[in-house]
Amino acid sequence: MDVHGQQKAQEALDVEIKSFFDSAPPLRNIENVSEDLKKFIEMNSSGTRSARKVVCVTSGGTTVPLEQRCVRYIDNFSSGHRGAASTEYFLKAGYSVIFLYRKGTCQPYCSLLPDYPFLECFEFTHESGIQVRQPYSEAVKWAISEHHAAVADGTLLKLPFTTIFEYLQILHMVATSLRSLGPYALFYLAAAVSDFYVPWESMAEHKIQSGSGPLDMRLVQVPKMLSVLRSEWAPTAYCISFKLETDVKILLEKANAALKKYKMHMVIANELLTRKEEVTLVTDNENIHVRRDPKQVGDEVEKHIIEHIVEKHSTYVDNLDQKVSRDTGS
Repeated sequence: MDVHGQQKAQEALDVEIKSFFDSAPPLRNIENVSEDLKKFIEMNSSGTRSARKVVCVTSGGTTVPLEQRCVRYIDNFSSGHRGAASTEYFLKAGYSVIFLYRKGTCQPYCSLLPDYPFLECFEFTHESGIQVRQPYSEAVKWAISEHHAAVADGTLLKLPFTTIFEYLQILHMVATSLRSLGPYALFYLAAAVSDFYVPWESMAEHKIQSGSGPLDMRLVQVPKMLSVLRSEWAPTAYCISFKLETDVKILLEKANAALKKYKMHMVIANELLTRKEEVTLVTDNENIHVRRDPKQVGDEVEKHIIEHIVEKHSTYVDNLDQKVSRDTGS
């Protein structure tokens, strides 16, 4: 595509993005989200934390409402485990984390707890009190202490979403807020984001009635926000996206295409059936195959992913800092 063609394509994308945000229902708690972000960024970019790196981890799948007063929706498959586990390892590596997560999905520090921890981890005592059941005492103690410590220390901010509208509006707010951190900001976009949606003004207001017969509904493609995230929202942040496929034969090809098209710094390629065992980190100059060690109890592939990312991001920050020093003559 020549320069004129690229300009036309960008103009068309800009129109699509503007149309999406203009027609999206406003966030109900936008003032609270904005204030929480402001405080978090200030806390992690001043005083002794002036060089602290901040990562936005997105996690879980977005829903596409089919009605304005939503009863039915289309959902994207994602347990949120990768985002939650990665958040733990980022915090351990010294990052502050904005955890943008789907309500009801996996949470940091909860991987050792059962699926329904509130019901399974606690029991009544003879004095009509409540206590942690013995099999889960250490796991509950660890989860609570680690989570509370991260929140109290100001290194973990959790922002929930459900719909595609909420997710992209909050992501936009996070990205523009992190712009001031320059290369010290990192995006780890592990959420399963819907590719298609029903524009708000095209939705039925009330529940669609099944007695009306077969449902014929037109879905519009969600504008590709990755390119505008890189070029406008947070242009010097280090950006990582994910590519999930069910056919391993096309996986690396698709990941490389996404790397170039959206100008990502890294694309993490994972195949559906083996995603918890191994992934490939695709960059401009190399592909890094990462596996968990099945012989090591409790080893997770996310641990090794984050180790590589921390190294790559540190190099990226150092290179940009050196460039600034050369340009300013300092």
